[in-house]
Amino acid sequence: MDRSSADFGTRMEESYGVKDQRAGLLILADDVFLDDIDGLARAAQFRLLDIVRLEQASLRLDMQVGCDVILLFCTQPSTLLERLLVQVETLAMQNDLSVILVAGMDTVDLAFACIRSERTQLLCTPDHTDLAAALLTAGSATPQRTLHEVNQESEGIRLQQLSEEVSRLARTLEALTSRPRHATPSFALGPRISDRSSDYIGMPAVEPMGSDQSITDTAALDASQVRDLLRARRLREDFLPGDLFADPAWDMLLDLLAARLEQERVSVSSLCIASAVPPNTALRWIRTLTDKGIVRRQADPQDGRRVFIALTEETAEALTRWFAASRRFLCG
Repeated sequence: MDRSSADFGTRMEESYGVKDQRAGLLILADDVFLDDIDGLARAAQFRLLDIVRLEQASLRLDMQVGCDVILLFCTQPSTLLERLLVQVETLAMQNDLSVILVAGMDTVDLAFACIRSERTQLLCTPDHTDLAAALLTAGSATPQRTLHEVNQESEGIRLQQLSEEVSRLARTLEALTSRPRHATPSFALGPRISDRSSDYIGMPAVEPMGSDQSITDTAALDASQVRDLLRARRLREDFLPGDLFADPAWDMLLDLLAARLEQERVSVSSLCIASAVPPNTALRWIRTLTDKGIVRRQADPQDGRRVFIALTEETAEALTRWFAASRRFLCG
């Protein structure tokens, strides 16, 4: 169905006084990789409001009414992107909207720094299943079902239905795609982004570990030991299937501990690479670790567009104690 057919259907509903109860989806994108975006909206059970180019998005957002979900493709850096992200997040908080941000590795740090709403989902180079799950999550957050209806379903049945819906919508996305999927990024443990990017040169160091002498063997722990442990974990993939050992939370905590000992800052994109899992999985873990108070957001005092991730003091102390305890155990 083309756009004219969709508009005709909307006019017919209005003529006969039939109100479309589906959640309204507004897409902001310069380069949508789907042939039939109307088909996507129907498959995800949304009412497509419009597709707006990014240069016109700010004006459209000022006038838009009846919107429940905003899907913003922001994969390429631009001069207007920061303002647009802030505007979208402000609208989300003011009007209780669901937002899906689709970023690339070049824009994920900026997108993460701009997030303020709890109902915003951040994706990075997503595949079809990632996007399908995000759309269904956003749709389920709209007030379409009563509390009584939700309580009537068992948790197991509801999760099974959600899994089936994600699979169905992912297949629909696959059928609608006119181009190959995004290239799978490399997750090899290489140099830090801060080592490769001139943007990080000269930035102020994070606060040191501190002088609390009550932490056993703190002085004996250095970053090289933590890095050696990370390298040993990567070495397993040379001998056994790598997907057997996915442990992104632990890898991220070790990377953050090494960075703390080196007095380096860690960006979101750098932490995604350190996790050795796809970016969307890493982003979900970053959010979980932040919500649990294990890591914290750390604003860049020199650039408000950048947010770093750091260990909390309690987590840093716990990890240091773990290293000391594990050394005593291994050394007898």
